[in-house]
Amino acid sequence: MKQTPEGKVDRYKARLVAKGDLQEEVYMEIPPGFTSIETNGKSNADHTMFFCHNKGKVAILIVYVDDIILTDDDLSELARLKTQLAQSFEVKDLDNLRYFSEIEVARSSHAIFLSQRKYILDLLTETEILRCRSAVTPIEQNHRLTTDSGKSVDRERYQHLVGKLIYLSHTRPDIAFTINVVSQYMHDSRESHQETVYRIFRYLKGCPGRDLFFSHHKHLNVEAYSDADWAGSIDNRRSISSYCIFIGGNLVTWRSKKQDIVARSSAEAEYRAMAQGICEVIWLK
Repeated sequence: MKQTPEGKVDRYKARLVAKGDLQEEVYMEIPPGFTSIETNGKSNADHTMFFCHNKGKVAILIVYVDDIILTDDDLSELARLKTQLAQSFEVKDLDNLRYFSEIEVARSSHAIFLSQRKYILDLLTETEILRCRSAVTPIEQNHRLTTDSGKSVDRERYQHLVGKLIYLSHTRPDIAFTINVVSQYMHDSRESHQETVYRIFRYLKGCPGRDLFFSHHKHLNVEAYSDADWAGSIDNRRSISSYCIFIGGNLVTWRSKKQDIVARSSAEAEYRAMAQGICEVIWLK
């Protein structure tokens, strides 16, 4: 930047650098006390995750408020990290991970299971669904939900319940599509929308312990599947894209989202869904 004799900023001259008009060589290096981001650093995908590479092994630390997940390929290094944390903070070691942020973790000799069974049962108690009859599917086939479906309901209560379901979808891809549908009416919720939300709870009542299953395979192949309806929204005739991606035979990411434009054919809707899935695959790789 250029300053006036009084010390005020006259104008910024970053455009000169952008045009290549800087007539000197500039070298940048990491300041003392910092190590290369290639071996240590913070994840660009998740700002709560930190990692360290050392001699072909990796240590990963995840922080959520005052809860920490710590894993390391080297058990001695893992013990050293625990000791180092205990020197600076009051730490309680809970041994192997079993429960973290409403997600239950179970292990066997060949797999890991993630579920939110307790979270679901608490929701069913809160909504008084435990005594109701369970539903086979989370939403009616060929549903006809619109923005003016019935009388208005308590918007804050509706947003509270849908928000709970959104968090639950982190381990329940089977309700992702339905949550995408009911989330569209957060600011103008009606009776039919609320009935659909309660149907999701009745569906969960029939399968509260359904979980994600991660097993060890001899490969890390990436597989992606996509699908789309066509003009499924009665309000604006937009289609909904969905995809799911497997790494090493394990489901790791999924999404259901309304498309930004009105597809003029079912083929266009399918290609747009496939493009979204491919973008996710490229990012994962």
